[in-house]
Amino acid sequence: MTKYRRELKLIKRLRNSEKQVDTDLDDPATTLLHAAIIRRKRFLRELYQEFYTTIRDQLPPVANPVVIEIGSGGGFIKDIIPSAQTSDVMPIPGLDLCFSATGMPFGDQSVDCFCMINTLHHIPEPTAFFRECTRCLKPGGTVVMIEPANTPFSRLIYTRFHHEPFDPQADWTLPPGGPLSTSNQAMPWIIFNRDRDRFEREFPALRIESLAHHTPLRYLLSGGFTCRQLLPNCLYPVATLTDRHLLRPLHPLLALFMTITLRSESDRRPKTED
Repeated sequence: MTKYRRELKLIKRLRNSEKQVDTDLDDPATTLLHAAIIRRKRFLRELYQEFYTTIRDQLPPVANPVVIEIGSGGGFIKDIIPSAQTSDVMPIPGLDLCFSATGMPFGDQSVDCFCMINTLHHIPEPTAFFRECTRCLKPGGTVVMIEPANTPFSRLIYTRFHHEPFDPQADWTLPPGGPLSTSNQAMPWIIFNRDRDRFEREFPALRIESLAHHTPLRYLLSGGFTCRQLLPNCLYPVATLTDRHLLRPLHPLLALFMTITLRSESDRRPKTED
């Protein structure tokens, strides 16, 4: 108990001035606050820019692709992919669409790419979401998700220093609750690692094209949405070099995030990862 109290005291000492008062995660005003924090903090802003660039680089090679970001929240994907349509399950000022990922307002085979950052682990019924992706994606379309990883280091961080649950023993559904306050950060690992055979069996039209671990340090150094940035802005290039290159051999042990890319197949036969 003493150890956990020390951890809580450390978090409180590092908290952002904006976050000194606890906020309701399911209040759209909190999302607008997060948007301001992303723009203000260089480490967080440039990390999001890198994530959006990763998504852009994995778009299908077609002219004028239809790109739908799910769970856009306070992000800025249009700075990197101007044609992207933003959305959230809550009515957020400035976003293009409001809908649930388990029942999407798009026609069959009408979307080239669904993308999201830290959203899958908030979707209460992932199977319904993947059914919708299968229905809506054009052949060759992609789903690009940047989500929490399950590594020895990330488990330590997510279980000791983060408010969201991290339960690798859970099933594929979430308990009833709010759209942001209810989650399981281990869900992406559960679906694509622990239960990969089940995913491939149930969704043969969505081939797992790649699963890449990355970003051990920079999100922590940014302080996220809750804590102060831990290093001055001028050291961001050094942190990037460390994250991308020096620590690359250790990503399976240290990564906080993973990028999962699915590709919609023209046939429905299961295929193995490249």
